[in-house]
Amino acid sequence: MKGLVYRGPGLKALEDVPNPRIEAPTDAIVRITSTTICGSDLHILKGDVPTVQPGTVLGHEGVGIIEEVGDAVQSFKKGDHVLISCISACGKCDFCRRGMYSHCVNAGWVLGHTLHGTQAEFVRIPFAETSLHRIPEGMDEEALVMLSDILPTGFECGVLNGKVSPGCTVAIVGAGPVGLAALLTAQFYSPAEIIMIDLDDNRLEVARTFGATKTVNSGDGRAADVVKALTGGAGVDVAIEAVGIPTTFVLCQDIVAAGGTIANVGVHGAKADLHLEKLWAHNITITTRLVDTVTTPMLLKTVQSRKLDPKKLITHRFKMKDMLEAYDTFQRAAATNALKVIIQP
Repeated sequence: MKGLVYRGPGLKALEDVPNPRIEAPTDAIVRITSTTICGSDLHILKGDVPTVQPGTVLGHEGVGIIEEVGDAVQSFKKGDHVLISCISACGKCDFCRRGMYSHCVNAGWVLGHTLHGTQAEFVRIPFAETSLHRIPEGMDEEALVMLSDILPTGFECGVLNGKVSPGCTVAIVGAGPVGLAALLTAQFYSPAEIIMIDLDDNRLEVARTFGATKTVNSGDGRAADVVKALTGGAGVDVAIEAVGIPTTFVLCQDIVAAGGTIANVGVHGAKADLHLEKLWAHNITITTRLVDTVTTPMLLKTVQSRKLDPKKLITHRFKMKDMLEAYDTFQRAAATNALKVIIQP
């Protein structure tokens, strides 16, 4: 089968790789019908995630059809249409019992990380019973790819960790797919203001159509001053960091109000400064998290009831044979206006 293989920092190739096979009775083999590229894949290619070994098929998002299940899998069968969670969970360890699936001692973030991932024609899903979601009949399966990772990530790591609440002020730093997912799901809680901050005017325009009440282009280095002016000098109750670079984490520190929360979502590959000399008496909370996907069933219901439309995040579509072009398009988002790209056989 074909798969997008990581060959070391800055190196990738679409190659022939062996088809996956059942290795444990809890496994399932899924034929991929739609997958996508994540910002985390770009971090891997930059060398920010050294635990990914050269030769690994990338990707941790997708939907597909079950080809085969192990003897212990009872909830799924060949032919079932399923949503693949970016986090695999055994469901039995202490972390899983606490809902911290990302820290599962037997799995966690393994797809496209320590195991071959979803940017291929087939993928092996460990612990299939607790790592797959059945897709209700009639749903737009292409749109559901957004529920593999970015929507639960934006919601859990940004909105829930940030304690977004009715009437509060929120700033989201980074209008990429995850930042926009946080914007969409923050509206569940009716904040008074959602300020989106980014360097890209196109993404800021998209954010306005998605529900942002204010947008700030940070290209001139004055974003903190603008946000302070928009909030009467107080700053925001919730600052969501959705980029993963030192300057955006510092910007969140500059704009958070006394008593506020900084919710980090971005994947950081370099150290970032924490200015305790300014914040030690500020009564703020800083949260970090890897998505656990515990909210995926709820998000699936909101999509099914048409309260949430994830398809608006999709901007480009490619065939598997054009995977390298898809990566180029996604990496050059400022020039291509790409948000999420869909890749299909």
